[in-house]
Amino acid sequence: MTRFIHDQFAKDYLEQLLSPYGEVQAPRRVSVEMRQIDVWFSPNSQQSTAASESLGLLGIFAANPSIFEPFRNPATSNQICDCLLKLLEIRGELQREANRNNTNIQESVLPQLWILTPTESDAILFGFGAIIDDGWLPGVYLMPEYLRTGIVVIHQLPRTPETLWLRILGKGNVQKQAIDEIIALSADNPLRYNAIKLLYNLRKNLQINDIPEEEEDRELIMRLAPLYEQDREQAIQQGIQQGERRIVENLLRIRFGSLDEQLAAIIPSILALPPEEFTAMLLQLSREELLARFGESL
Repeated sequence: MTRFIHDQFAKDYLEQLLSPYGEVQAPRRVSVEMRQIDVWFSPNSQQSTAASESLGLLGIFAANPSIFEPFRNPATSNQICDCLLKLLEIRGELQREANRNNTNIQESVLPQLWILTPTESDAILFGFGAIIDDGWLPGVYLMPEYLRTGIVVIHQLPRTPETLWLRILGKGNVQKQAIDEIIALSADNPLRYNAIKLLYNLRKNLQINDIPEEEEDRELIMRLAPLYEQDREQAIQQGIQQGERRIVENLLRIRFGSLDEQLAAIIPSILALPPEEFTAMLLQLSREELLARFGESL
């Protein structure tokens, strides 16, 4: 089922985003009945501020030990109960370790559970006592304090840069809008690169199924297709440019024995010419003539 493909994408995506800021285990096994936590995150204390600045709301969640349980479709009451059971089993592990060491369990090591769901019914939110807190953005519902659990209804999050890295895990138009926002980021943004790479993998995995199960999966494949082609063409062009630069550098070394600072400085100006023109010049002109010809544009 394509749901499992989306689940794996969500795990890979969260692991890729969070790994610079702490230790990620995706999945993490829990001893009882070999349960698995989708994503376990333990932050580096030095990186907490950097995470919130880079990842917005997701980075704020990651300021403390966290369990992330993403769902492609709305989480059912049984699925939420299963997530809570994992959280309590982890708490039990930590308590047993503290008992063995004859110490008190530290509040700072207790994880917070974040259930990421595209939508959720009012009945389920009410049933778990999950309510909006004034200190959080719309879409973040907190259960009673000692449960240390939040339900993040992705489609209710405001469309702001702060929520972008969570909205990519939504569905339909919410996910499409987030993809558009990621594309609009600066090309040298490392988060953009990682997200697009994972989206490529998602597209490839969805296409392995001849007929995706959901119409929105077919739409997602179509939405990612031009992005793939655009980035492929850009990669090809970058490869051509890098190849031309290596040719110029090698010709300069062959002609003049080395590539010093003066010669290196005129390479961008040389590359502005078509290859057939700069090749002839590099073979014919002297060092002084090249510096005079291309040094004027520096």
